Amino acid sequence: MLTILATLVILCVGSANAQYNQRYISWASRNFLAADNYKDAIEILNILLRTNKESHEAYYLRGYAKLGLGDLLGAEADLSEALRLNPVYTEAFHYRGIVRSELGNYDDAVGDFAAAIDLRPDLPNSYYSRGVTHLRNKNYVRALVDFDVILRFTDKDAQTHINRGVALLNLKDTLGAHSCFDKAIRTNREYTEGYNQKAMLLMSEGKNEEALENFNMAIRCDSTYLQPLFNRAIVYCNLERYEEALKDYQRVVELDEYVVGGYYNMAIVYAMRGEWAEALENYDKVILHAPDNVKGYFNRAGIYGELGRYAEALGDYTKAIELYPDFANAYLSRALVKDRVYDLAGANHDRAIAARKIEEYEARLEENPDEFSIYADTSRHFNQLVSFESRLAERRLQEGEQGEITLRPMFRFTLTAPTTVEAHRYYVEPLEQFEASVGDSKIVFSCGDTSLSEEEVAALNGAYERESLGESWQGAFKYGISQLCVRQYTSAVGLLSDAIALLPDNPFLYLNRAAARAEMIDFISSINRTDRISIDSEMKPGHVVERHYNYGDAIADLNKAIELAPQVAYLYYNRGNLHALSGDMPAAYEDYTKAIGLAPELAEAWFNRGLVQLYMKDTRKGCIDLSKAGELGIKDAYTVLKRYNRGN
Repeated sequence: MLTILATLVILCVGSANAQYNQRYISWASRNFLAADNYKDAIEILNILLRTNKESHEAYYLRGYAKLGLGDLLGAEADLSEALRLNPVYTEAFHYRGIVRSELGNYDDAVGDFAAAIDLRPDLPNSYYSRGVTHLRNKNYVRALVDFDVILRFTDKDAQTHINRGVALLNLKDTLGAHSCFDKAIRTNREYTEGYNQKAMLLMSEGKNEEALENFNMAIRCDSTYLQPLFNRAIVYCNLERYEEALKDYQRVVELDEYVVGGYYNMAIVYAMRGEWAEALENYDKVILHAPDNVKGYFNRAGIYGELGRYAEALGDYTKAIELYPDFANAYLSRALVKDRVYDLAGANHDRAIAARKIEEYEARLEENPDEFSIYADTSRHFNQLVSFESRLAERRLQEGEQGEITLRPMFRFTLTAPTTVEAHRYYVEPLEQFEASVGDSKIVFSCGDTSLSEEEVAALNGAYERESLGESWQGAFKYGISQLCVRQYTSAVGLLSDAIALLPDNPFLYLNRAAARAEMIDFISSINRTDRISIDSEMKPGHVVERHYNYGDAIADLNKAIELAPQVAYLYYNRGNLHALSGDMPAAYEDYTKAIGLAPELAEAWFNRGLVQLYMKDTRKGCIDLSKAGELGIKDAYTVLKRYNRGN
């Protein structure tokens, strides 16, 4: 059919019947779209647009197809072109609003939905999509207004009742939320999400038996939906029905091996029952999938200790400390094991370190209650079940068969040999002046890891500690850098804050404190999963995995640095990294673009912008950026390009 249609278009170019055939092709492309055959629809529409570049309908349909394929930026461009050619095209406003909402551009999305509503106030879809956008943007009152309009059109839509319930729950109206979820269930008794939301609310209220009934109904409607399976297992644990809980967790990891919380919770349940071998087996899987997870090593070490396998317990406690040196509990626990193997000096040394950590933690906690890690709090226990929203395994922007594809890291000052600095570092006069004012050739501006040995870093750390006693900003800065290199994050942030207090108008001090805070958060933040509601009322609600970080303080530091030195590309690049890790890809894209505008030779910015565009399904532009990064000296870019070219 595609070949015949292409031939028809070619034969009729310039003929009197061209308009008729364009309509036929438009009809055919709509048939492809109705069958979710987006690629063939785009091919036909490309033929049509070569013959008629003024067809607003063709741009609209191609934008819709790109949305179906996940090419959000391409979809936005085509829908915008459709609106340029036809400024009163209601459907184009509606779907561009959907695209912009998916990109996190909520204000413009709301504007598009408002335009669609002004043109066709009698159609409910734009009210629905605008309500979901308000919900995502945490504007719950406005979301309720839109959902109420939908219910005036029809009160038979279960998902709208659920959305109203979520909004009311966030407004602390628990009774209203219960009522909405009940209405959703009555509206569609085969719709799993109504039961799931009702059950989660009951579980949060401690009504385990009622929650269990609703989770059972949700699973009966859809036995592959992970969230009710996972949460039903928690309810079973609350009811001490551990065998049933273990069966649910096993089913979860069978459906998705990356839900590492399933292994983690199984390990806790087995440990509660004294089934050490099974607990160890599941902690092994946690660490296999999440090799940097501190709690996995810490808890596994406790089991090794119970079994008298002290060498392995010491190894795991040491690994937990290597991953997070502020973890006072790990020092105290390792001290107990050292007591058992008669290493009394080592045990006393660990207790002394723990006491110092606790003292420092409590002092800093008074200054900023939200900034410092739970891992320094010895009152915290780590044998609690994690929720489905907690992801213990990190998923990078993209994964390939040869390993992870990750962002190039943030630039900051670190300890390294001057000869290892990136060859493509570009010249910034204020940066060079700051580096000269520090006056230490071992402290270098880089996005790489230190090239110094552990012994060299330890020696410099001791020297800088003595230098910091002089109360100069340079002394506090140097010691803060060395503390960061040995992962003493609490101390590093405090020292860099001291340096800022002595020199408050220097952008590079803020840059380094932002990097320290970000690196600390990478160890202490949980991995979140949230169920996002589909923005299109015609599509089934999907469950999209997102990762959320609280990088607010680090971003605030970079905002201040940019205010002080708006011409420094590295600042925008670093802020782009934090936006990307926070899940705000459009903001990351904008910051990388600013960095490239200021420093076209900054290869890392091209590389990271390329990855962000691949993540947003704009493969062509992403590959162009990666090609430029490779041209500027980042060899990893060619590995990524080869993988994507082969895959496509």
